[in-house]
Amino acid sequence: MLDWFNDLDPILQSLLAGGFTWLLTAVGASLVFGLVRVHRSLFDAMLGLAGGVMLAASYWSLLAPSIEVAGELGWPSWFPAAVGFLLGGLFLYGLDRTLPHLHRGLPDASAEGVKTAWQRSVLLILAITLHNIPEGLAVGVAFGSAGSDLSIASIGSATALAFGIGLQNIPEGLAVAVPLRGEGMSRTKSWLLGQASALVEPISAVIGAAVVVYAAPVLPFALSFAAGAMVYVVVEELIPETQQEGNEDLATLFLMIGFVVMMILDVSLG
Repeated sequence: MLDWFNDLDPILQSLLAGGFTWLLTAVGASLVFGLVRVHRSLFDAMLGLAGGVMLAASYWSLLAPSIEVAGELGWPSWFPAAVGFLLGGLFLYGLDRTLPHLHRGLPDASAEGVKTAWQRSVLLILAITLHNIPEGLAVGVAFGSAGSDLSIASIGSATALAFGIGLQNIPEGLAVAVPLRGEGMSRTKSWLLGQASALVEPISAVIGAAVVVYAAPVLPFALSFAAGAMVYVVVEELIPETQQEGNEDLATLFLMIGFVVMMILDVSLG
């Protein structure tokens, strides 16, 4: 990263990093202007890649630092990681049960959350927005922790996390915009709504960073909370969706590729 970025306030860093992950979603969604549809096998591969990145980030960028930070702060090393991880999963479970959303390829009757009369396109966007919330939180918590005096936290690790999430947001943006196009929307509207699904990332990134900066003792809990939220999304949403059309092996392979890419980024930059 540039020196000027390293000198910024952690909350501003998280805002810019969240903006970066949103921008790459917008770049991916812009591919709708040249594509008519995404083959299901490619779509499942992209979901697998995203799941792998999120799983690797959950451990390398969040859970492992949570365990080490807990020791530096005098907590039992396992306690914040275990408690925060479960709370993060419960938080996403609560959102999943209450936020109206619909997964791609399913009939309207399969919409989850509180029942509404919202349009199908809105419910499709909310399904992706739901899984962007923990990504933004993870980025914010990472940059917030990098601004602390603890040895485990670093700008490099936070940057690796933002870059990894941004990287998988490119195919994710495409995977949102093209189905909207398939629902009969214009290419421009499909792009606008596709990129809008990631606007929650800079917002949740700022929230995550602010919690860590202004309530430093919760740092290990915040790190593991973000990890639990991301793992919940991967297991509850991404992996099941890749198992519906016979592309299990392909999706699993790309999940492993995504995991390795994120691991390399974190280890090399962190």
